Amino acid sequence: MEKNSCDYKKHKILVVEDEEDILRLLVFNLEKEGYKVVSSSNGAEALGIAIDTPPDLVILDIMLPEIDGLEVCRRLRSNALTVNVPILMLSARKEEFDKVLGLELGADDYMEKPFSVRELVARVRAMLRRQEQSRQPAAELSVDEQILKAGPIIIYPERHRVTVNGETRNLTHKEFLLLELLMSNPGRVLTRELLLDKVWGYEVEVDTRTVDVHIRYLRQKIESDPANPNFIETVRGVGYRFRDH
Repeated sequence: MEKNSCDYKKHKILVVEDEEDILRLLVFNLEKEGYKVVSSSNGAEALGIAIDTPPDLVILDIMLPEIDGLEVCRRLRSNALTVNVPILMLSARKEEFDKVLGLELGADDYMEKPFSVRELVARVRAMLRRQEQSRQPAAELSVDEQILKAGPIIIYPERHRVTVNGETRNLTHKEFLLLELLMSNPGRVLTRELLLDKVWGYEVEVDTRTVDVHIRYLRQKIESDPANPNFIETVRGVGYRFRDH
């Protein structure tokens, strides 16, 4: 199997899982892909590892001894050293509440157990690729690249990059797709159902509340005053509209 340039950079992944069989399975398959893997079976130890030597990505189970995965996620997002580290949460619990809460606390993606190892590895690869792209410095535009611009906000679709007042903002993949879709349709009200279909696609089990969670985090990253947004407007009972200034 051919590997992309991201895989050869020996990204470090922290796997936090208290089920020994699953932990071994994850470590084996990730190392087989060329990643450097550090593992832990409890939340307290994982926090220490992540803050001492921040990884490039965290795979985090919810049900953990000492400190559960949701609290670990919250603390990672509140620490300056780990605030932008991608987090993929795992859980055997299927309640929508757990998914939404995990996303509200800052997780980038969520998978239910049992999961496909091939799909998990693909998601990890995609998350690391997006993280790598977001760190790349600005470069000259290619001839064919069509940017989207609204006031201080610029989207560079080919590079999966967003800047506000010239500063790069680290958006998750879903946040990027939401912003791109909204900015591509200025002044048009996009329903939650439409946003869910276009951004999440096949993930039909995701509730429309998940859209609201992502919009809230997106506003925090691009709006000067998220409580009084200047760009992403809520249309009550319907969805969202990007203001055409």
